[in-house]
Amino acid sequence: VCSSDLFYGRDMSALLTFSLSALMIGTALLSGVFGMAGGLILIGVLLVIFPLPTAMVLHAVTQMASNGWRAVLWWRHIEWRIMGYSIAGNLVSVALWSITLWVPDKAIALVMLGLSPFIVRAIPDRVMPRTFGPSQVFGTGVVSMMLMLVTGVTGPLLDTMFLRSSLERKQIIATKACCQLFSHGFKLLYFGALIEQAGQVEPWFLAVAVASSMIGTSLGKLLLERLSDKQFRVWSNRLITVLASYYVGYGLVLLTGIA
Repeated sequence: VCSSDLFYGRDMSALLTFSLSALMIGTALLSGVFGMAGGLILIGVLLVIFPLPTAMVLHAVTQMASNGWRAVLWWRHIEWRIMGYSIAGNLVSVALWSITLWVPDKAIALVMLGLSPFIVRAIPDRVMPRTFGPSQVFGTGVVSMMLMLVTGVTGPLLDTMFLRSSLERKQIIATKACCQLFSHGFKLLYFGALIEQAGQVEPWFLAVAVASSMIGTSLGKLLLERLSDKQFRVWSNRLITVLASYYVGYGLVLLTGIA
């Protein structure tokens, strides 16, 4: 599929391709239900298998397919004003980050990935009220895009901000999917075009990744219909906590050299 020490022959390549396809269906299904967590799991696995630039490119393509299809399925619920301010913040972040073209160490990326939702939760309401107005959306767009370029996902931060808002679950799913479609597109441009060291991914595997993401997203839509808004928020917060804690722990293990 691409340059990696894990590819030793045709059998291993086929096995890994099947395994990654199944993982992409599962993570897209999870994101289809909660609008989150799936990309967080997928980038963690890809960072273990591939070099960071290659993982970022592959992750960007799968997430663009997953979020793009989710936006199509729920387009009637998209809050277009929020999406516009978010994209503006993304553009500012990409412009600033492109000055240095910094690619972080994998351990640092994982720790930053895990810490972001806990930081948001620690900010008191008097400092950051539970609203999602233009300035908050723009600021979140800037910071989340920086996290996207460092860790591969905005998930924990953007998810937490959306859950703090008064939007109902379908609006959160639809609007966040649309925002993520553009942010992953910017990430693909950054790692695929701006950074020369980005690994090569075979076009046929990208097609498999896109198809897998669309299948999982469609299945997730069926499950989301069965959830109430309260169930959606409770389980979303639990997922964020578990995954964020795992990545902080994993990143610290890599930093300390225990593993």
